[in-house]
Amino acid sequence: MNETLHYLLDLLDLERIEQDIFRGDSHASVIPRVFGGQVAAQALVAACRTVPEDRPPHSLHSYFLRPGDPGAPIVYTVDRIRDGRSFTTRRVVAVQHGQPIFHLSASFQAHEEGLEHQEPMPAAPDPETLPRAEELMPKYRHLFFHEDVARLVLEARRAIDLRYVAEPPFATKGEPREPRSQVWFRTNGRVTGGHDNPAVHICLATYVSDMTLLDSVLMAHGRGGWTTGDVVGASLDHAMWFHRPLRADEWLLYDTESPTSQNGRGLARGRIFTRDGKLAVSVIQEGVVRVPRGAS
Repeated sequence: MNETLHYLLDLLDLERIEQDIFRGDSHASVIPRVFGGQVAAQALVAACRTVPEDRPPHSLHSYFLRPGDPGAPIVYTVDRIRDGRSFTTRRVVAVQHGQPIFHLSASFQAHEEGLEHQEPMPAAPDPETLPRAEELMPKYRHLFFHEDVARLVLEARRAIDLRYVAEPPFATKGEPREPRSQVWFRTNGRVTGGHDNPAVHICLATYVSDMTLLDSVLMAHGRGGWTTGDVVGASLDHAMWFHRPLRADEWLLYDTESPTSQNGRGLARGRIFTRDGKLAVSVIQEGVVRVPRGAS
């Protein structure tokens, strides 16, 4: 396990400060707020800590209420809503400076046998044939609104090996394309030891799920995103359904599309497939997508 992955796993290893109350730290941020995927993943970790390990999460629904302060710890309070024979429900509120910044509801289920089907995995090149994000970013450094942005973006993602299937939105500014994006991702290193359990892998996938989901919205309008300064964005709500087991340290294909954007908001849908074609996760998010005043 490399140093950057170890740091991310430590970030998700919350401190228990009281019964059903946990505290987590934050990444140093490239923007003046906490990364949404981090808050969602930490909140899910807090919920998982109150549920037996043989009952993994099958869905979450969440709202981002206020920007998080990356310089302050976040306190997560878990409400044990229901413990049923097959399903368990938890509610988590994340608080900073005395105010809620994030709200999550999660449902957990014991394994059951049942009917099975899924849509097929979309075509995508093998991840080994694609450049790593850190190899790709310098090529487009001239498009970023500040010379340090590319470096800071890479630092924020340093625990994740992320590979774009096609050119990312910041590379195609001004050129509208089909509102669809694909990335392969896995952790930069193997998850081992006490961290290697199904809940951790689900929480790591939750962390990554907020990284590129709104790219498909940007594609439709030829916008580069906040990195190029032509869009202001933030996650509003985020929902995930966990269908089948996954390992976050093995290649996962994140296929996303945007059916609509309007009124300063964009909607994106995502599917996460294992490399052997199993549909592991479905994701839906709506986010703020605003054009700054004065931007063309």
